Amino acid sequence: MELSVQEIRNAAAAQRVIKALEMRHMEGYFAATKAEALKKALELILEGSSVGWGGCRSAEEIGLIEAVCSGNYAELDRSKAASQKERYEIMNRCLTADWFIMGTNAITEDGQLVNLDGMGNRVAALCYGPRKVLIIAGMNKLVRSVEDAVSRTRHTAAPINATRFDIDTPCKQTGVCGDCLKDGCICSQLVITRNCKPNGRIKVILVGEALGF
Repeated sequence: MELSVQEIRNAAAAQRVIKALEMRHMEGYFAATKAEALKKALELILEGSSVGWGGCRSAEEIGLIEAVCSGNYAELDRSKAASQKERYEIMNRCLTADWFIMGTNAITEDGQLVNLDGMGNRVAALCYGPRKVLIIAGMNKLVRSVEDAVSRTRHTAAPINATRFDIDTPCKQTGVCGDCLKDGCICSQLVITRNCKPNGRIKVILVGEALGF
C-alpha cells in the first residue's frame, strides 16, 4: 500500500530524531504503527521483569499496559491499590523497577525530552531509579525547539490532562495555562532531559501515529 505524505514525513523526521537521541546517549526506534510499536516494546522488555508506569496514555493506546498486565511480568499497577497508602507504596516501588514506561509531553527535533509533572513521580523515574525507561511517543509530540516543547507541554498537554483527571484548575476551565499555584496544579516539576546517564538507559519508541496529548 502506498504511503501517505504524512507517513513519509513522519518516517523521515523520526530518523533525524533518532540520530539526535543517539548523540544524547539515548536509544531511539521508529515504529510506523501502533502494532509495530507494541511489538518493539515487548522485544525490549524481557519477560520476568518488574515493570511500572506513570499515567501513560500513549502506552495504553498501543496496548502495552494491557500486554504487561496480562503477560509474564511483575507489574506495578497503582490503579489496583486498595488504599491511598498502598497506591503511594506502589509508586515508590516503581523507582526501583527494572523498567518504567512513560510518554513524553514533547520531544524536540534535536532529541531533548520535555515533561511536566504534578507530584513528580513520573519525572523522578525518568531522571533516576529504574534500570531502564521506555518512552512511547507519537510523532504529534515532535516540536522544533525546547521553547516550543515547553509551550506545548503547558498550553496543550496540561489543560487536556487537567480535564482528563477532572482537576479543578484554571486551565480546565479555560483550556489554556493559567500559570496557577492551586493545590490541584499538575504543573509542579518541569524537566528537560538533554542527556542520558548511564548510556542507553532511556529508550524512545517514536510512533508514526498521533498518540496521547
